[in-house]
Amino acid sequence: MEPLEIIKKFYSSNSMAFIILINHSKAVAEKAIKVAEQFDVDKQFIYDAAMLHDIGIFMTNTPKFDCYGSFPYIAHGYLGRELIEKEGFPKHALVCERHTGVGITKEEIIKKNLPLPHRDMIPITLEEKIIAYADKFFSKESDGSVRVRTVDEIIKDLSRYGEQKVKTFKEWIEMFEGTAL
Repeated sequence: MEPLEIIKKFYSSNSMAFIILINHSKAVAEKAIKVAEQFDVDKQFIYDAAMLHDIGIFMTNTPKFDCYGSFPYIAHGYLGRELIEKEGFPKHALVCERHTGVGITKEEIIKKNLPLPHRDMIPITLEEKIIAYADKFFSKESDGSVRVRTVDEIIKDLSRYGEQKVKTFKEWIEMFEGTAL
C-alpha cells in the first residue's frame, strides 16, 4: 500500500486541502508509531491507516479546510471508510470510520440524530485505539499548519460529549503513556 498514492486519487497535490490533510496525517502517524513502539502491533499498518484516517474530508462542506463537498464534517469517517474499502483495504477503512472522538456509538447516533449510518463507530482493535488517540493531539489549521493540543484541551473538548468520552480518553492515556489522570 502507498497511502500518498491513494490520497492523490482524491486530492490535487497542489490544493490546500491536500496540504492540510497530509500535514495533519503525518503528525498523527508519527505520534501513533511512537505510541505503538511499546506494543506488539503492525506498525506499518498503523502508519498507513493513520495517513488515510481523514481521507474523507474532501467530501464534506468544510471551506476552512478547502473542502467543498455536500456532507457535514462528522460524516468524513464513514465516507473515508467507503473510499478505502473500494480501494481494497477493509482494515484501514475501519480506522477511517472509527477514529472520530473516542468513537461514536449507534445509540448516540440515533439519540442525537447524527447524520451517520446507524451502527457503532468505536475503535475496537489496539491499532484503531492508538490512531484515534494520536489523532486527538493534532488540530488541522486552515493555513496547512498543525496545532498541537494539550491533554487539558482534549479533555475539555471531549467533556462536551459526556463524561464517558473523557473516561475513555483517560484510560487511553494510562494505557499509552503509562500515566493516570
